[in-house]
Order: sequence, then C-alpha cells, then structure tokens
Amino acid sequence: MTALHWKLVIDSTDPHAQAAFWARALGYVEEDHSALVEHLLGLGAAPPEATLTVADRLAWRDLAAVRHPDDPFEEKSGMGLGRRLLFQRVPERKTVKNRLHIDVHAAPGTRDTEVARLEALGASLLRRVAEQGGEWVVMTDPEGNEFCVQ
Repeated sequence: MTALHWKLVIDSTDPHAQAAFWARALGYVEEDHSALVEHLLGLGAAPPEATLTVADRLAWRDLAAVRHPDDPFEEKSGMGLGRRLLFQRVPERKTVKNRLHIDVHAAPGTRDTEVARLEALGASLLRRVAEQGGEWVVMTDPEGNEFCVQ
C-alpha cells in the first residue's frame, strides 16, 4: 500500500487568525490561495461573498491553511502537499476537550522559553505536567484548542 497524503483540519471561528497564530507558533508558512480564488471568481465558479482580503490578497472567507516551509506546494492553488494544517470556519465555539491535539517539541532545555514565546503569540498556559513518563506543558491556542509543549 502507498502511504496516504493527509492534512489536519481544525474547526475554528476565525480561520485566518488561527492560521496566523499557528504559522508563527510552528515556523510554518501561511498558504496563499489568491491565484486559485481569483481564477474561480473569474470563471464565476465562486461567489465574491465567499472571499475576503487578508494581507492584501484574496483568500477564502471560511478556510485558511499553513504548511511546512520545506514541503512542496502546488503553485496554481497555493495548497501544500506535505505537512499542513487547514482551519475551517464553523458556527459554534469549542466547548469540550480536544480528542486530538498537537504536540510541539522544543529543543532540549528550551521548553520554558518556548512556552513564553507561545504565550506572547496568544497561547495560554493550562498546566505543567510532571509524571514518570516525562514532563510537558499543556497550553491552549487563541481559540482554546489544547496542545502540548514537550
């Protein structure tokens, strides 16, 4: 069997703010979908109300994504073809604990510095965990999604 290509899709109330946070948090690149948006608008295949302007370029109103800077991407659509997070707008806010979360691995000896950096970007510290299996910090992104810093 061939390995499958995948992306992690995260529900959000503000996909573009989430993409901006996670791009800075992970050192990823915010995807530029403007060429695809403009093409589909030109064909009449997408309504103008499905778009907005972000950082002086057209974008989808309800979708935003980030990708690893070293991974390939499709120039025509701007979509990443490797490690990728896609944020999609949903009407409801997060209300319960995540069933899936991201672990961020700081360089050895830099966890506290990384936690402070992430807090400066808008993350919140929930708790510090120290167990026989290791130590980590549980944080939330600006919309309350839990993630861990190892």
